[in-house]
Parts: sequence; structure tokens; C-alpha cells
Amino acid sequence: MTARICVFTEPHRGADYDDQLRFAQHVEACGFEGFFRADHYQAMGADPGLPGPTDAWLTLGALARETSRIRLGTLVTSATFRLPGPLAVTVAQVDRMSGGRVELGLGAGWYEREHTSYGIPFPPAPERFDRLEEQLAVITGLWRTPAGEHFSHHGDHYRLLDAPALPKPVQVPTPPIIVGGRGPKRTPQLAARYADEFNMPFKSVAETARAYRRVAEACERTGRAAAGRPPLVLSTGVVVAIGRTAAEAQRRAAPLHIKSALPPEDPVIGSPAQLVERLGEFCAIGAERFHLRLIDFTDLDHLELIAGEVLPQL
Repeated sequence: MTARICVFTEPHRGADYDDQLRFAQHVEACGFEGFFRADHYQAMGADPGLPGPTDAWLTLGALARETSRIRLGTLVTSATFRLPGPLAVTVAQVDRMSGGRVELGLGAGWYEREHTSYGIPFPPAPERFDRLEEQLAVITGLWRTPAGEHFSHHGDHYRLLDAPALPKPVQVPTPPIIVGGRGPKRTPQLAARYADEFNMPFKSVAETARAYRRVAEACERTGRAAAGRPPLVLSTGVVVAIGRTAAEAQRRAAPLHIKSALPPEDPVIGSPAQLVERLGEFCAIGAERFHLRLIDFTDLDHLELIAGEVLPQL
């Protein structure tokens, strides 16, 4: 099988910039395609995640100057955290700083506690999805506006008047946009209309297959192919804790058993061969790209094990 393998991390569990820099550079050295990180401002369990949160896009901008090949992005930035105009400026700048290696994962936001903690408004779910749709329209509209022209948007939540639509990202017409999640209606529709990649995070092969069917149907309804847009890249997030021995795998899996606000997941805990088998099952339902969620930023050996015994088989 042929698959594209990225590494996904959660710095809000406890990682400063130096931890992320060391890990991202090792991701690059080991031959993975990309380094992606969550965009959260608070840990989700009893552990406070010392030394505390790091801002996703500030971190990615720094990593853009300290890496040379890997893709860099978020899974996913919350539309509640930033206004769409400034976010478009930020991502375009980081894309330029990286030489065109940035990807924007954008979602509606879901973890209410971090909003309450940091004074971020957290409207009801329907409004959050309305705002997400407008943000996607604004961000792509700004990036696609030809140089020298202006962009305006008059929506229910955001209004832009004669924006110069600068800076432009390196990637034309836009950096890849990732939309994903388990939602049965609006998420597939938004992916079909705006995204380059649809991601189903951390669920079983059967659940992921159903999500892929929903997004395929949404692409048909919206006339994506008729409009000349390329097919969506289908990706999946996979929680990984593998080892050379069962004891090593269980040690790496220990954080997965700690209670948190995360929804139920379907991790791969075991041997490299078990991970290869699971990725093969996902490939069989159409997955092309994988975001492997690794928890411990100090466990560089976990990266090396996957690079040495899993990547060559893909």
C-alpha cells in the first residue's frame, strides 16, 4: 500500500516550545511527511499540563524557520479563537516563513472549559458552525483575491470592507485546508465546499467508512467535481502506542487510560505489525493520509520505531 504518514501532537498535555522543536526536527529526520499539532489552550484532565499551553500558530511560525521539508499545520484551529481576517494574515505569513509548507485545519471548536478559562466566547453549536462556515468563506476569499484587488464580505457574524487581502501565501491558490470531524451533516457539507482534505479523527474503521460515504455524498450534492475541483484527500487520525514488546506498548498506552474530556477513541496498542494492519484496513476504505497521534514529546524512540518498522511497509 501507499500512504502518507504525518505525526500529530497535543502540546496542551505538557510541552514547551523546546520540546516541540526537538520533536518536530526528529519527525523530519525520521522521514515523516508532516508535523501537526492541536490548537488548545488548556489540558483536558486533572493533570495541568505544565508548563502550560503554547499558541499553535506562534509555535508553527517558529518551527517554519527551524525545519526545511515537513508539512506544518493544525488539527484543528478553533474558529472561536481568532477572527478570520487576522487568521488569514497569520497563516499566510507562516506559509511564507516555511516556503509553502503550511496547512490549515479549521473547526467549530468544542471544548467549552478552555473558553471559560480564558474569556473566549463560546456560542451554541449552531452558531459556532455558522461562524466556521463564514470563516472558511472569508479566509479562502482573502487568499484567492488577485493581487491589487480588494475583498469584501457581508455576513451575519463577520463584515470586511475593501480588505487589501494581503499577504498572499506561497501556495496557490491557497494552503491546503483540512475540515474534519464526526458530525453527520454540516461537517461533510463544509468539507465538500471548502476543504482540500477531510479528516476523521481517532475512530474505528467502520465509523470512518461511514464518514467517508457521507462526505462523498456531500461532494456530489455540491457539484464539486462538476466545478472542476480535485477530489478530497481522505485522511484519518490514529492514536498510536506501539512497542517492541507488549510491556513497552502498554507503557506508552498508559496516558490513554487517564480520564479526560476527549470522546471515545479507537487506539492501536501493540506491535508495529498491528499498526501496519490497521493502516491497511483504513487504506482499503479510501484513506490516503494518516495523522498518527503520539503523546510523549520525550519519547523519540517511539518515532524511530515507527519510522524503522512501519514506514518502510507503506
